[in-house]
Amino acid sequence: MFDSADMFRAFQPHRDKAIVLVTGTCGRDWRAISEDEKRDLSLQGAMGQTNAAALGFALAQPNEKVVLFDSEGSLQMNMGILGTIAGMKPENFVHFLMDNEVYATTGGQPTPNAGNINFAGMAREAGYASTFSFDNLEEFADSIEKVMQAEGPVFVAMKMTPKVENEPIGRRVRSPQRGRAETIKVMQEELRISIA
Repeated sequence: MFDSADMFRAFQPHRDKAIVLVTGTCGRDWRAISEDEKRDLSLQGAMGQTNAAALGFALAQPNEKVVLFDSEGSLQMNMGILGTIAGMKPENFVHFLMDNEVYATTGGQPTPNAGNINFAGMAREAGYASTFSFDNLEEFADSIEKVMQAEGPVFVAMKMTPKVENEPIGRRVRSPQRGRAETIKVMQEELRISIA
């Protein structure tokens, strides 16, 4: 297992101009590391639907690399999406799975069958063009360039160190994020999307 902040630091130099979508407790580290917030979309609070939203974005913007940092708890709520993504064949889509084996936001309860699911194997069998699996930072860092250049859709399973939150949700310190309207406006400007 490795730390999500370290993983994001290894990923950032290889991001190029990709649209990056993040979710889950591990995804919170991205905001401090991203060097292009205009191309970031936070999907916090959309558990179970982040992967479908990212697929929709990749299909709508086929000339943009779209990168999703998903969580295993979220993916397990919508496992059918693996076949949908594979069937739609978005060549511009990279699906990273941050598997910490727990529901970290709600206190660290184990996700179903934690530690025994081969998510990369499931994605491969569903039909993803390229799949990878990492459980240490060094191997991930040595391979990230290859991952980002692989034929898509790409699936990358990563074993992450859990960042369990036990403070009641209402008392947790949250970093400010752009609101939905501002996020949409900034993304439309960045991608030169005009609304008729």
